[in-house]
Amino acid sequence: MSETMNTQIEEIGKTAARIKEQIGKVLVGKELVTEYVLAAYLAGGHVLLEDLPGTGKTMLARTLAKTVSGSFKRIQFTPDLLPTDVTGLNYFDQKKSEFVFREGPVFANIVLADEINRATPRTQSSLLESMEERQVSVDGQTKRLPEPFFVIATQNPVEALGTFPLPEAQLDRFMMKLSVGFPDFAGELDMMERYINDSPIEHVQPVCSVSDIFALQEAVKQVYVHREVRGYLLRIVEATRKDSSLLAGASPRSTLAFLRASQALAALRNRSFVTPDDVKELAPYLLGHRVMRSNDYQSGRTSWDYIREITGEIEVPVEPFS
Repeated sequence: MSETMNTQIEEIGKTAARIKEQIGKVLVGKELVTEYVLAAYLAGGHVLLEDLPGTGKTMLARTLAKTVSGSFKRIQFTPDLLPTDVTGLNYFDQKKSEFVFREGPVFANIVLADEINRATPRTQSSLLESMEERQVSVDGQTKRLPEPFFVIATQNPVEALGTFPLPEAQLDRFMMKLSVGFPDFAGELDMMERYINDSPIEHVQPVCSVSDIFALQEAVKQVYVHREVRGYLLRIVEATRKDSSLLAGASPRSTLAFLRASQALAALRNRSFVTPDDVKELAPYLLGHRVMRSNDYQSGRTSWDYIREITGEIEVPVEPFS
């Protein structure tokens, strides 16, 4: 490892530790899901948090936003929300006698798309261009979004009334789909102690700037990925395309997202190279929401279960990867 790379990896670890410390003040026992969210953030991707109501999805997003001293906007998705409520619109300014663009809430470094599946497909699609190309097009004009740009969306899986499933094109733009889950008994007892007098999120402090995050995202790209590890990653992706129990496999976009997320996870764990274990660990969260199952209801197993089965059947390379 070069001295420069070693310094960059150390800086990623230090920054991540400071962010985790702040988030840990608010969410109890969620270190792993926090690490995955940070991996997606440093990899330049977006995250979809799907879980039961009240498990801390929105709190995780809000706390992360407070640790970075950049702009933050929250969009509460509802059935009557319009695409222009997200992207912004041109309006006629009578004083200037011209049309002026009013930015929507998507113009921020971190955007919380809360309960995204409550909006209509038309409004959901307003995020497609933003998430992929970091820009919005309004009335034939293209507006660049601030960098770095990170969307963290939430949705509740159990509520069918008044919700609209996310289309495949939208799901494919989320690097990871994660679940927060319930805390254990000791963790929930600790949570009661922390919240008994005040909400700890009010005491969360910024620990880095958006320019720091942008620099770390560039450093993540330098993490070494051995050819054998790249081949292992691609064999997992290809297996989803050949599995007869799947209607559709993972896209080439997911291959690149998988690669970048593996680099970020390795950097967060103070390594300058990716191991097959990184790839295998991330596979369900990178690919589970990108495959279309043909027998979800009958089998009772999730797409995550299928991805884990696939990774268990593929030979893991054992060469040195550093």
